[in-house]
Amino acid sequence: MKLNTREWGTGDRLALLVHGVMSDSRTWRLVAPALADRGYRVIAVDLRGHGASERGEYTPELFAQDLVDTLPVGADLAIGHSLGGLTLSLAVDRLRPKRAVYSDPGWNIPAAGDEFDPAMFVQFAEHATRESVAAMNPRWAPEDVEVELETLAVWDRATIGMLGEAGGHSMMPTGPVVPSLVQVADPSFLLSAGDQETLRERGFEVRVVKGAGHTVHRDDFDGFMASLDGWI
Repeated sequence: MKLNTREWGTGDRLALLVHGVMSDSRTWRLVAPALADRGYRVIAVDLRGHGASERGEYTPELFAQDLVDTLPVGADLAIGHSLGGLTLSLAVDRLRPKRAVYSDPGWNIPAAGDEFDPAMFVQFAEHATRESVAAMNPRWAPEDVEVELETLAVWDRATIGMLGEAGGHSMMPTGPVVPSLVQVADPSFLLSAGDQETLRERGFEVRVVKGAGHTVHRDDFDGFMASLDGWI
């Protein structure tokens, strides 16, 4: 599947951005221009079932194959958030960016149970309002709240079945394919302190963005960019 993409900048370096579940390329509204200002041409995808990309079957492997079928090989930088981090990690051996950043990646999705029910994402999307999105994300700018409402409106709810199937199964990489940074929320519900130490032992650099929620780049844009020091 060829994914819909959005581009910023005309720099000599190339950066790839991969969003998380329920979102699309518009989530990078601050990050992409900031990278463009640093000399990058930026390409952000809409994953299948999100934004203006087509619908279809939903598995981690298909999401990854879409990246391979859509994006150029050998970019200077690739950043994936949440589901996008998982997807990037499954495609990185074929995309071969010079550096990879995994922002609170979805490598350890909790098993469905009393504290985590994938259906709650669908319920939230169906009833989302400016007030409910802002209440759940008190540090977001009003523009991010509006973007969230727009992306939820076009998100295919069927993608959520993949979270249920992947829940309870660790998909943490055994090691970095390319030099890799793992950016962690504080606290992270996807990467425990033990997971973070395991990743360090496996050769990843791990940086915690203090006080930031799961969507680090929208919760604390300045903290997000500062944590990329030396990687961009």
